[in-house]
Amino acid sequence: MTIAEWCVFGTVLLYLLTIASVKWAAWRRFDNSRPRDSAFYADPIRGRALGAHQNGIEAFPFFAAAVLLAEFRQSPQHLIDELATLFVIVRIAYVFTYLGDRPTLRSILWSLGFAINIAIFFMPAIKGYLPA
Repeated sequence: MTIAEWCVFGTVLLYLLTIASVKWAAWRRFDNSRPRDSAFYADPIRGRALGAHQNGIEAFPFFAAAVLLAEFRQSPQHLIDELATLFVIVRIAYVFTYLGDRPTLRSILWSLGFAINIAIFFMPAIKGYLPA
C-alpha cells in the first residue's frame, strides 16, 4: 500500500477517534442505547467534537476519490503521498481547532484541506507539467 492509501485509512480513524474520545471520556453520561441523544451533545466540547466528526465524514469521500483517481491515472506517487500526508496533518489541526473553539483558524484549515484535495484531484490533468 502507498503512503497516500494509508492516509485515506488515517482519515477514517481520525473522524472515528474524534467522537469516540468524547464518548469514552464521558462514559458514565453516554447512553449507548441512545447514541444520538442531543442532550449528550449539549455540552460545548461534545457538541464541537460531534461537529468535527460529522465534517470528517463529509470530507472523507472527496479525499478518498481524489487519492484513488490520482493513483489510477498514474500521477507522480511521491506528490500524491506528500499531499495526502499534508491533508491528514491539516485535518488533525482542524479537529484540534474545532475542539478548541477557534472558528477562524478552523475555517482557514478547512479551506487549506479543500485546496489540497483539489490539487490531488486535478493532478492527472496536469501530470505532464509535474516533475517525475
